[in-house]
Amino acid sequence: MKKYQEFIDQEINRQNNTIGLIASENFVSPDVARAMGSVFTNKYAEGYVAKRYYAGNQVVDDVEEWAQELALQIFGLSGDDWRANVQPYSGSPANMAIYLALLEVGDKIMSLKLSHGGHLTHGHRVSFSGKLFNFVHYEVNKQGWLDYDQIEELARQEKPKMIVAGATAYPRQIDFARFRQIADSVGAYLMTDISHIAGLIVAGVHPSCFPYADVVMTTTHKTLRGPRGAIILSRKKYAKKIDSAVFPGLQGGPHENIILAKAVAFAEARQPEFITYQQAVVSNAQVLSKALMEAGYNLVSGGTDNHLLLLDLSQKKAGAKQYELVLEENGIVVNKNTIPYDQRSPFDPSGLRLGTPAVTTRGMRSNEMKKIAQYITLAIDNYGNDNFDWQELQKAVKKLANDFLPPVYQ
Repeated sequence: MKKYQEFIDQEINRQNNTIGLIASENFVSPDVARAMGSVFTNKYAEGYVAKRYYAGNQVVDDVEEWAQELALQIFGLSGDDWRANVQPYSGSPANMAIYLALLEVGDKIMSLKLSHGGHLTHGHRVSFSGKLFNFVHYEVNKQGWLDYDQIEELARQEKPKMIVAGATAYPRQIDFARFRQIADSVGAYLMTDISHIAGLIVAGVHPSCFPYADVVMTTTHKTLRGPRGAIILSRKKYAKKIDSAVFPGLQGGPHENIILAKAVAFAEARQPEFITYQQAVVSNAQVLSKALMEAGYNLVSGGTDNHLLLLDLSQKKAGAKQYELVLEENGIVVNKNTIPYDQRSPFDPSGLRLGTPAVTTRGMRSNEMKKIAQYITLAIDNYGNDNFDWQELQKAVKKLANDFLPPVYQ
């Protein structure tokens, strides 16, 4: 057997036999996977539609136009007002392209603090964003909610040139209309990073940012169930600057196999069952939240409005790193995460982030969420207990995972 096939088989086995609750993970459809592995990976296509630096891009141009059209359609946007750039390799360079397109290096940007639910590329000091731009950060309040009056007060004090609305670990809906008011009050661009909630917005289960934003970035995996990549949607007047920042500013040849896969995912997102799926994602997260709280666990903000929840383990005897490990040893895959006002190190914080997109794609619903909550509780409550029947828990988790297998890829 070829070595690469061994690795593939090992990962299939891992995914089939575990329950994945990483909020940023999902399973693509067989059609999306087929597009990613297609002959389009062989084609070099620097430039944009009808403006390539190489020959042989007739089909590539059609693919890219199709992806652009679908990207606008799923968000209900008109090509008269909006443009879609489908070339960004991932969310990080897409965010960088937006900053560089609309701002000067050193300009002030305001965004959510990383430890309060923001993203590295929203100005953390170890990121390019924090090194190239002057970021100031707003926070959530002690209850874990965004306080828009405090955000407005900070904006008036700091007068940023751009405000970033978006998060990677915030379990509540974001009031984009309020962010627009705040941005207008200081003459700032409003950029929204909807990487986590894009699928929810498409399905109408989270309020849309598009009536209010100047430019929008989203990754195409997570709730959108597409390939790993990103797109930028900008108002028409900013489109040329955005395009130039992506290419030639940051990237060379676009990954046309991934762009085709993005288009396939967008086409799937136009189907009625996609709305049903997103509704189930949110419902599952809420059922899981309720079950954990009924078991005595604290959640940041007291619950969730979207696809993720933050488990507050600050009162437990160990850090979240240990609980992440014990859960994985028993077949439940989550990620340790800081919680607002965390007193522990980011490398061993007080929280666990749990998300429901992947298990919902597998077909799990309310009853399964209650079982998962029970398994999580058993694993955490019995941490360090050698007398607990760990094998029985592992068998139960594996059975649930095997009853709801992920998609099969040929």
